[in-house]
Amino acid sequence: MRALLSVSDKDGIVEFAKELENLGYEILSTGGTYKLLKENGIKAVEVSDFTKSPEMFEGRVKTLHPKIHGGILYKRYNENHVKQAGEFGVLGIDLVCVNLYPFKATIARTDDFEEIIENIDIGGPTMVRSAAKNFKDVLIVTDILDYENIINMLKTGSVDYEFRRDLMIKAYEHTASYDAMIANYMNKRFNSGFGAKKFITGSKVFDTRYGENPHQKGALYEFDNHFTQNFKALKGEASFNNLTDIHGALMLATSFGDAPAVAICKHANPCGFAIKENLLQSYIEALKCDPVSAYGGVIAINGTLDKELALKLHEKGTFMEVIIAANVTDEALEVFSDKKRTKIFTQENKFLERNDETFDFKHVDGGFVYQERDFVKDDEVKNAKCVTTREANQSEFTDMQMAWKIAALTKSNCVVYVKDSAMVAIGMGMTSRVDAARAAVAKAKDMGLDLQGCTLASEAFFPFRDSIDIAAKVGVKTVIQPGGSIRDDEVIKAANEAGIAMYFTGIRHFLH
Repeated sequence: MRALLSVSDKDGIVEFAKELENLGYEILSTGGTYKLLKENGIKAVEVSDFTKSPEMFEGRVKTLHPKIHGGILYKRYNENHVKQAGEFGVLGIDLVCVNLYPFKATIARTDDFEEIIENIDIGGPTMVRSAAKNFKDVLIVTDILDYENIINMLKTGSVDYEFRRDLMIKAYEHTASYDAMIANYMNKRFNSGFGAKKFITGSKVFDTRYGENPHQKGALYEFDNHFTQNFKALKGEASFNNLTDIHGALMLATSFGDAPAVAICKHANPCGFAIKENLLQSYIEALKCDPVSAYGGVIAINGTLDKELALKLHEKGTFMEVIIAANVTDEALEVFSDKKRTKIFTQENKFLERNDETFDFKHVDGGFVYQERDFVKDDEVKNAKCVTTREANQSEFTDMQMAWKIAALTKSNCVVYVKDSAMVAIGMGMTSRVDAARAAVAKAKDMGLDLQGCTLASEAFFPFRDSIDIAAKVGVKTVIQPGGSIRDDEVIKAANEAGIAMYFTGIRHFLH
């Protein structure tokens, strides 16, 4: 039996090689892997000695040889293949362990294109694909987390077709994601990220019980190990819908740095948000906006869920289906021991974190649309232009900053009303902006909330003055919007008539 080991990530390779050697495998290896194995007393044979052909072109050519790929690819059960192997002196290679040149680490470390090119693996993917193609005869190992299991399977004689097939699938996933990463990088560097092909790859974290509905399958996939490192279930299992709602709440709660923000979402839209002196007060104020919609919702807590806050969340008549907090105390978790339906997750960080990919995409029938991700820049409100006679005071300016970010993270068409650093009304997902304004005001009236003196934000321009007239009737004092309507003059006139300060950002934040 013969094993070829050639890895960039050398964690665990010495132990793996020793176990293979003890099982009777002859070890072939290359470069740094060969050197490491020899230093640790393993009787490895260098590939150049095995092939009787030296490494060439600064190591660009070392495993690209018929004795390597012939040894991997010939079918052991095919008489003609066995005969040809004998005629050409090709010896079987029964296990191939390869992980690839660290392209991702290289592009994160340097912009030197020549160095980046040299870190594109050629021999590695070729060996992986060869071994995967002949998986019935050759074990292909691409994941260091599989080392222990593979050794156990070999020791117990448990290696069967299904096991080999699963390793084969993993191998093709490995090379496919590697090539996708290279192609995406090249298009980012030379085609502004919008090349002829776009590859979106993720690693499965877990299956959800079902998708949006019970008859649909679902799973969570991650970029850059984000969920592996920043998502831990303390109580309950996250559903597909929970995860999309968590996304909405977390995006909002993390939009204000380390501030004690609390965001409550339902169907991925905010129904409560506040930043007060502490998380408990933030939650109390956030809940006031729409406690009816908040029931059964998702709450994101930008800090520690402690016992005091947990007891408040646990009060009779209040129910959050999902709680995600930066961290959770043991005492807080115990408070919810009798709440079977409440699910609790944490990132085990001081504050909530998000991955902030630079791209965004959505499925459409027959394909997907892909775009640069929309971010609200910190200076958008600061640089906004006052277009009315009245200007906002400092308190109103602070509320504008909050309202503007909430509006950008809410389904269009939307309007957001904020007062004293808490959201007090919201209308979202409407087919007309004036309907959103009416819906928000009506909901605030139902909740008994006073909108006098609040700030209004719209993620896109007001096409008519009607929404401003509605705002004036309930006492709105400040409005922030992109501007750009052919009727801006009418809208500004309505604001001046009502003594409202209005600011134009010049930037639209549609969210469809």
